Amino acid sequence: MMANMERFIGPRGRGEGEHWLTVSDLMAGLMMVFLFIAVSLMRSAFEVAVDYRDSRMAINDALEKEFRDDLERWDADINTDRLSFEFTGPDVLFEAGSEVMRPRFEEILEDFFPRYVKTLSEFLDSIEEIRVEGHTSSEWRNLPPEEAYFNNMRLSQGRTRSVLRHVVELPEVFKHRDWIKRHMVAVGYSSSQLKTTPGSNQEEKDASRRVEFRVLTNADTQIRRIIEQ
Repeated sequence: MMANMERFIGPRGRGEGEHWLTVSDLMAGLMMVFLFIAVSLMRSAFEVAVDYRDSRMAINDALEKEFRDDLERWDADINTDRLSFEFTGPDVLFEAGSEVMRPRFEEILEDFFPRYVKTLSEFLDSIEEIRVEGHTSSEWRNLPPEEAYFNNMRLSQGRTRSVLRHVVELPEVFKHRDWIKRHMVAVGYSSSQLKTTPGSNQEEKDASRRVEFRVLTNADTQIRRIIEQ
C-alpha cells in the first residue's frame, strides 16, 4: 500500500515539495489570468470613456455650428454638460398651467426640429436616446409644495407629449420617423431639476420653466454596463 501511495504522490520527503511547487505554479497562473482580465476591463473602460468624450464633443460642436445664430432669437441655449438644447422662454412656450403650445413655440419647433434631426443624422450610430424633457418651477397657484409637485408633474408630462407629437408629425422629418419613434421619449420632471441662482439655492422660476431636447449616447449605456460588471 505504501508503494502505491508513493507512486501517486512521490516518495516521502520529496513528494511534498513537488506538490506545493505544483500548487504555487497553479496560483501564479490564476493570478496571471485575473491580471489579464483586469487589464482587459480597464482597457475597455478607457476606450469607452474616450468614445464617450469624442462623440459628445462632436455632437455638441455640430449643434453649436448649426444653431449658434438662432439661440438668442429663440431664447434658447445649448447645455454642453447635459448635451441638451434648452428652450427657456416661458412666455413663448406655453400658457400658464396649460399643455397647449403657444403659436410662436410651434413655429420655432417647425424651424428647429428638422434641422436638429438633420444634424444628428450624422451620429445615429452613436445615439441611444433623445429625450424631450419638460421642467416646471415649484409653484402652482399657492398650493402646498407636495400638491404643487404632483400637479406640475402632470403638467410637465403633458407638455412633453404635446411637443413630441408636434415634431414627429412634421412632414420634413418623415424619412426619419421610424428612427425617431424608436429613440425619442417624452419625460416630465416637474420641479425636480430647478434652475437656481449661481452660488445660492434661490430658485429662478422663469429659467426653471423650460423644454429640453437631450441626447444620450451609446457610450452612456456601455459605461453603465462596465460599472455593473
